[in-house]
Amino acid sequence: HLLGIINDILDMSRIESGRMALRDEEFSFRDLLDQINVMINGQCVDKGLNYECHIIGHIRDYYIGDDMKLKQVLINILSNAVKYTHEGRVVFEGNVIDKTDDTVKIQFKVTDTGIGIKKQDIGKLFQAFQQVDSKRNRNIEGTGLGLSITKQLLVLMNGDITLESEYGKGS
Repeated sequence: HLLGIINDILDMSRIESGRMALRDEEFSFRDLLDQINVMINGQCVDKGLNYECHIIGHIRDYYIGDDMKLKQVLINILSNAVKYTHEGRVVFEGNVIDKTDDTVKIQFKVTDTGIGIKKQDIGKLFQAFQQVDSKRNRNIEGTGLGLSITKQLLVLMNGDITLESEYGKGS
């Protein structure tokens, strides 16, 4: 746990100082998905949750980019969904929404039946060291850095993150 906190702080420091560099290497998208699915499915099984992964449309087997940072982003979002879901399911979808000969834009969507977030708290989630509704989440560990790092990594990748949530019903 301590190592995870240290890594988050180091990532945040590199991002804020402008020294976070993204790799530009070929990677197997199928292998990336398999690794993520094994990890998240295991977390769901441990909590008695159902986990689903759906790929919509044609996603190629290989892409050029930083698979480690993409995996970090997706695992962080999915792990949060599992962390804040006490019953029901977590669903992960990938969908190609735009592509050219040289680039592809994939939309990832994570849906859960978790505790949800009040609308007025949504903006806080992407700020460093912020957690919402700490009374309800007293037993859930975290530094409040994960989603801030995730958002900043996505910006570096020319991406974005949004959140829709209904308090008490999921996100």
